[in-house]
Amino acid sequence: MTLSDNDLLPLANIKIVLIQTFHPGNIGSAARAMKTMGLSNLCLVNPRQFPDDEATAMSANAEDLLQQATVYDSLESALSDCQLVIGTSARDRTFSLPPLLPEQCAEKLVNEAKIGKVALVFGRERMGLHNDEIQQCHFQVNIPANPNYPVMNIASAIQVLCYEIFRELSRSTTTQKNDTSLEEIPTNDYPLNQELTQFYQHLESTLTGIEFLKPKHQGQTMLRFQSLFRRARLEKKELNLLRGLLSRIDSMIKPNDETKS
Repeated sequence: MTLSDNDLLPLANIKIVLIQTFHPGNIGSAARAMKTMGLSNLCLVNPRQFPDDEATAMSANAEDLLQQATVYDSLESALSDCQLVIGTSARDRTFSLPPLLPEQCAEKLVNEAKIGKVALVFGRERMGLHNDEIQQCHFQVNIPANPNYPVMNIASAIQVLCYEIFRELSRSTTTQKNDTSLEEIPTNDYPLNQELTQFYQHLESTLTGIEFLKPKHQGQTMLRFQSLFRRARLEKKELNLLRGLLSRIDSMIKPNDETKS
């Protein structure tokens, strides 16, 4: 089955985010891999050198993706309007995220891209994602490879995952068109990354106010809270409920603060 332009629309909501890419050629190769599979939303966080002739040369006929690529000064700003973020990582973390196989990653991205923006994040060529960056993701995906040599070029990894995304979109679209009795599966209304960040800031402020957190001795407490809520995938209503609870606690401790002063 050939997909129409209308069928491909959800792919525009899928951001491919590259962090601090060192070799400009990898940016061009990423654009080529994306365009081959119908993706177009390329986001670059602090690339070492961009625009660059090498990126253009390696993109083949995907220069348009380079021209419309968005450059950000932080990962947080690149993800602010996304409701789902999946990071690519091949190693264990101190605060691990739920792991996904490539096909599971593609299914989640395609399903949620039908109603909002989502992101697939790739780290640096040599170091991958830092721990604080993986903590801005909801899931992490790993591409199975030869355990004796699991090293994969970033452009190759992008090609593999973009292929899985295109295949999932093709499969789901074909299934829906061939069986019109199938009802659209309702998707939960999830908060944007920016809203989650604001919640974490509010949580930290409240926990400090009730002296659960000590400003100079926080340790990894907030990271553990963030990891907990990321794994839980809070819906918007649940997040608003928690924000309301925090606001109520704030109002109750405020008179005590005034008395102390």
